[in-house]
Amino acid sequence: MKGTIRSGHEATRQYASGLSTALRLAEAGVKVSVLEAVEIGFGASGRNVGLVNAGLWMKPDDVKSSLGEPFGERVLELLGNGPAEVWSLISKYSIDCEAERNGTLHCAVGEAGLNEISERVRQWDRQGAPVTLLTADETAARIGTPAYAGSFLNLRAGTIQPLGYARGLARAAISAGAKIFCPSAVTGAERSNGKWTVHTARGSVETDWIVVATDAYTKAPWQEVRREQIQLPYFNIATRPLSDALQKSILPNREGCWDTKKILTSFRLDRKGRLILGSIGALRGTGNKVHRAWATRTLRKLFPQIGEVELEFEWYGMIGTTGNHLPRLHRLASNVVSICGYNGRGISLGTVFGRVLADHILGKICEADLPLPVTTPETPALRALKESYYAAGAQLAHFLDARF
Repeated sequence: MKGTIRSGHEATRQYASGLSTALRLAEAGVKVSVLEAVEIGFGASGRNVGLVNAGLWMKPDDVKSSLGEPFGERVLELLGNGPAEVWSLISKYSIDCEAERNGTLHCAVGEAGLNEISERVRQWDRQGAPVTLLTADETAARIGTPAYAGSFLNLRAGTIQPLGYARGLARAAISAGAKIFCPSAVTGAERSNGKWTVHTARGSVETDWIVVATDAYTKAPWQEVRREQIQLPYFNIATRPLSDALQKSILPNREGCWDTKKILTSFRLDRKGRLILGSIGALRGTGNKVHRAWATRTLRKLFPQIGEVELEFEWYGMIGTTGNHLPRLHRLASNVVSICGYNGRGISLGTVFGRVLADHILGKICEADLPLPVTTPETPALRALKESYYAAGAQLAHFLDARF
């Protein structure tokens, strides 16, 4: 048996799905080729926030209501334990990716935000998850700012340096026998005599199975995966390393954080003590100036103890979002499968679904026992207009924020 993992197109938010699948198949003795359009971690798999989250954006009750039985409970159990699989791979393969396993904090903005996270805690607690609702004072002590009305502490979660994680998975896959080709963007594929031939500008690969792991930037020959999703730009801006004294007052336990605003704010510390602030938006055109100015104002507002804010690095990528914030599992053709629509939760989700897809290809999991139903891609209405709206709306929100 042979398998091909089609991986990476521009800034795709594919995370670990392709590399995780390749690693699991190679460990099982399958001949695997990973076709990467640019380089490992080039897209948002290396540019994301670095939050290793448990679960999905949707509350557990909503997941069960949307997916029904048995898929709702299956996906909650699988993704609730997703971070544990990430930590396990990091430990097994000694991946150097600044792993911090002290949890994440979903921070409440005002009373509405507190109500939101309180309900999330209640539902996850009912699922048996190790979650805690923290008071405003407890939150301030952990974060170093009194800005929040409380927070949702999830001890299964944490943070990583995502580019280090992606490269570590690639090294592990290569050590297990997988072959990784880059730059090798896929240009086409056809099936003949029960085999697929996948073409690139530099050559072709014959294979039994294909995993399309390109998410929101998928191009030919399966563009329906891209058309199904709405691209949401997300940027991160990093300060210069903070002093030792500041690191003791700001996120001393190194939790990863994000808030309940619609145009959310995320932040974490890296190994060198840089404070990394992120939000929706693209660092291009007028957005570059607007979002940088917003970042400076927000850092001063949240953490006035920093003083003069010095920014050192900036980057952005694209999140693939779906209408109901649920990922999609597709069979695009005979022996061609795709997992996509991570909605900003791709590190642990991509890791665990890589294992699931590998087990499916190996015949260990039949289609009826998969954690998600196999569906046909659907194109949302007004997709291009919505993408422009979200990018422009985030820019407008950041321009007005702290001014009015």
